[in-house]
Amino acid sequence: MTRGRKRKFNPEIPGHIDQGSLPRGLYWEDGRWYVLDPHPEGVGRIKTTVANGKVRLSDLHAIMEGRGGGSVRGSLDHLTEIFKKASEYLDLSAKSQQGYDYCAAKACGYVLRDGRKLGQQRIEHLSVPVLQRVVETMATGRPAIGKVPAIIPTPAAANRVASYLRRLFAWGIRHGHCAANPADGIRKVREKRDARMPDHDSFEAVLRYARARAALKAHTAGSCPPYLPAVMVLAYAVRLRGIEVDTLTDANLLREGIRSNRRKGSRDNVTKWTKELRDAVRWLQAYRQERMAAHGRPTPINPEQRRLIVTESGTPLSKSALDSAWQRLIRRAMADGIIDQESRFALHGLKHRGITDSEDKASGGHVTEAMRQLYDHSVPVVKAAVKPKKDR
Repeated sequence: MTRGRKRKFNPEIPGHIDQGSLPRGLYWEDGRWYVLDPHPEGVGRIKTTVANGKVRLSDLHAIMEGRGGGSVRGSLDHLTEIFKKASEYLDLSAKSQQGYDYCAAKACGYVLRDGRKLGQQRIEHLSVPVLQRVVETMATGRPAIGKVPAIIPTPAAANRVASYLRRLFAWGIRHGHCAANPADGIRKVREKRDARMPDHDSFEAVLRYARARAALKAHTAGSCPPYLPAVMVLAYAVRLRGIEVDTLTDANLLREGIRSNRRKGSRDNVTKWTKELRDAVRWLQAYRQERMAAHGRPTPINPEQRRLIVTESGTPLSKSALDSAWQRLIRRAMADGIIDQESRFALHGLKHRGITDSEDKASGGHVTEAMRQLYDHSVPVVKAAVKPKKDR
């Protein structure tokens, strides 16, 4: 294909750009670089800004190569793609790979103020200040600016992206794909601790609603999984995380009560039986037996293999399925006016509620007092200050 007619010299183009080396299909006007794209209605063409006047010539070539399909060698997009073929990535668990893919998409899809995506940037042009601004903008959010979309604040996701980029560039250095790690000096943002702990009225309202929805025929309009009311009782009374409720087995059921299976270094303890706990456990065991028999599944002899919470087909319930069921229940409860947006709470919030309502400081299994206080939201009642009496 012939190159076409030679460009005329344009004195308005920034001086650091070699006009004779500009890629085809790229134009300059009013301090911006643009391309001509087909009009969405099929009539004529429209101007699409792709960069501002500060970009380098290599950036412009990378942008045009990227628009032609695929990632440009040396760009962040390209580095993330070749990392996914490396043994360091392939050796990860499926869940870790899913998390890395999420971070890669979030980082590469980040839209800069000039309209370009971070994934199109060449690695050598990235620096600590650039990536620090990206992480902080993800954490604090940004309003829409012209055609640049708004960014919803997500501090936890911003920190995950920072950790991913740090590992990505470290791998790139070891394998000769980049010379430095521009994410090595990034400071993580402070994450706001949001317990979303329910008040007692909201908790009771959602529990009643869950019981009513669970009593409906499965897969009918308005129904919810029948195990959800028991999950709420266990999460609150035994003060468990969602994953800890999900993985309870018959081995956790002792004569004195329910032994926890806590994560993150917390100490296990035994919560004494109450009528509500016995009713919840008996219902789960009866439902498990019914579902396993209906699908011809044998009952495991080992109590550690008999999970309390199972699916409709009698198989152990996954944590992701529990999370999805919980979110559907809460959204439906808000739509039906059971609770409002301000009263919405997380499944993990039931652990906060349980620890706050407990008099025993060891109830949550926390190793330190500082960790316990993160879960205990009760307000202490103390005596007023009184001047000491003087000795006569």
